[in-house]
Formats: sequence, C-alpha cells, structure tokens
Amino acid sequence: MVPTVTFGTLRFIVVGLAVFAQIYLFLRLRTAVRSSQSSERFKLLAVFLAGSVIGLLFAMNVLILLRPVPWVDPPAPAQALLFYLPAVWGLGSIFSALLLAALRLAGGARRAVAGRSHGPASGAGGSSADPGRRLILQAGAGAIAAAPLVLCGYGAARAGRSHEVRELSLPFGVPLRVVQLTDHHAGPYMTRSDLRRYAEAVIALEPDVFALTGDYVSNSIAFLPGCLEEMARVRARYGTFAVLGNHEHWVASPERLRTIFRQHGIPLLCNAHRVIRTAKGAFAVAGIDDMRIGNDDLDAALAGLAPDIPTLLLSHRPEIFPAAAERKIALTLSGHYHGGQIQLPLPGGGATSLAHLRTPYPEGLHRIGESRLYVSRGIGTTFTPVRLGAWPEITVCNLS
Repeated sequence: MVPTVTFGTLRFIVVGLAVFAQIYLFLRLRTAVRSSQSSERFKLLAVFLAGSVIGLLFAMNVLILLRPVPWVDPPAPAQALLFYLPAVWGLGSIFSALLLAALRLAGGARRAVAGRSHGPASGAGGSSADPGRRLILQAGAGAIAAAPLVLCGYGAARAGRSHEVRELSLPFGVPLRVVQLTDHHAGPYMTRSDLRRYAEAVIALEPDVFALTGDYVSNSIAFLPGCLEEMARVRARYGTFAVLGNHEHWVASPERLRTIFRQHGIPLLCNAHRVIRTAKGAFAVAGIDDMRIGNDDLDAALAGLAPDIPTLLLSHRPEIFPAAAERKIALTLSGHYHGGQIQLPLPGGGATSLAHLRTPYPEGLHRIGESRLYVSRGIGTTFTPVRLGAWPEITVCNLS
C-alpha cells in the first residue's frame, strides 16, 4: 500500500493557497490604484471592478474544483471562458502572489540592512517617494505578476490541444505493439471531443494491445461512461485491457465500476490476468487494483501463470515495480504522476517536480535486472489544466 494524502486534503491545501493569493493580489492592486494620480471616482471604480473580477474567477475555479460539473462536452468557447480561464487564473494567481510576496520580503530585508549600515540619511526613503521611480516599480511588479499567468495560459493551451507519441523498443519474448493511455481525467478539461481525438490517434497507431492504466475521471463518475465509450472505439488485435486508478475509487464503489466497464466491453483486470495465444507465442496481460486503497494483490494477479510466459503488468501506480521485478515480469506499465505535470528546470539540465520528490518513478523507463517499467505522463490533468514541461503523451511499446 502506498501512503498518500487524501483528495480532500489536497483540495483543502489548493483552496487555501488560492484564498491567500486572491486577498494578497487584491490588496496589492488596491494599494497601487490608490497611490495613482487619478480621480477618487476612478480609483473607487477600478478597485471595485478589480475585486469583482478576482472574486468571480476565484468562485468559478473553486466551484469547478469542489463540485462535479455535469457539462460533458461544452463548445470550445464555453470551455475556454468557463473552465480554462478561471483555472489558469487560479494557478497563476498563486504563483504571482507568492512571487510578489517573496520579492517584497526580500526588498524589506535589503532596506533594513541598508538602514542599519548607512543610517536614516541613506536616501532610500526619498527615492521611493519619487513619482517616476514609483511608476517604474509598479510597472515592474505588474510584469512580474503577469508572467506566471501568461506561462500558465501557455501550459493549458498546449496541454489541451497537443500530445507527444513516445515510442520504445523493448525485449519481451513475443513481438507485440502495445499502446498505452493513462490518466485521462475526463471532466471539464478533458471532454468527449478530446477523448475522441485521442482514441482516433490510438487507432492510427494500429495496436496489438491497448492498455489503459487508470484515472479515467477527475471528480465525478458521470464522466466514466463517456470516456469508456470513446476508448471502446479502439479495436486492438488482441484486445483492450484496463485497471483502476485512485480517482475511480474516490467516486464510486468497486461493484459499480466493474458494471460500467462490463457494459462497455472493456475487460477490467482487478488482481487478475488474461492469457493470449498468438501464432508467434503466448503472453499474459495482468493487472492489479490501485495500491492506495490496499486492495492490490500481485500474487492473485499472477496465480496460475507459467513462470516462463512473457507477462505485461498494468498498475496505475509504479511503486509495484520492485515486487514485479522479483517475479521476473518482463514489462510493467504505469502512470499516476503525470510526470509531475508542472516541471521546473534545474541548473545544468534536467527538471524536477513534486512527483520527482515523492517517488523514484515519476516518469520514463526504469530497469531492475531484466524487468522494465515504463511510467507514462498520461494525457489528462488534475486540479488544473496546466502542464509545463511534462506534456501529454501516448506511449507505444514495440516489443520483441
């Protein structure tokens, strides 16, 4: 079992940061407006409009985060205005507020040190009263505040409209072409139209096996039937196989989930396996339940399998990999971490994210002995539609 914070706790943290950001940015904006040379009437109107816009965007973002949105396939303009704009503001405002607050603290510390070193006659206070200097400082603060919003807007636009196809060539024992999709997160930021686009992309890749590794929805079971209906468009030569992620367990009982998958003709491998026999040899596809809730059972998933049969293991979380390697499983496919979703570049190359700090398997290819694990970044997003660095991907494993 993998310890983790609950979805409710994560939502509480995100909403708490967002509340701080809205209050802080409004107070900074109000101070800037009041210090301008405009009329009092204009200042009052500007503060009122700014507060109204900030409050409206924040309220819309919290509503989307906390309450399931039943609109399964909104038109693109409605999706952009009602869902993407509030979400981009929600995340971007947090970074803007934290950045401005850090710069203010740093500036205050610098002035305090300068005051102790040179005394009150240093001129620092006089320069801040200069209107030209004050205007420059306000413009600079505005540019700093806008930068995270622009970056988040770019990350949302690119994540919502494009993806990468990541191809790997790996030894397995039977020649196969496996295509993996994971972390769809169907909801306001992954509509039926988006899911259909991904299904068509998978069809064009002509898979022998289509692997689905969990988190098909974000916060409502209402989106699962539509998601599976689109995925069922793919007719892989040897079949489509799926496992559950943590989000499915958050929104429905295992019995209801099994019923929905069965209704859409997609085999759900919950601590189980299937053996497929081909002209070039037999192989097995095994799957385990999500590790978060403690119902994963790798021994049950592999029970009855011959030790020499090549096995593809599907697990939403990659932390099963050491146990899979002990059992000589050739390839494990996982997701869950979105590659961090938002990656920050490191000096000297590479990148990091919260996922990179939480797990040794945030994304990419890993190996223990002759066993291999691939962790896909997935195609959807959670909490926010923004991705930076960790772009959506369709994974293609060419096995031999």
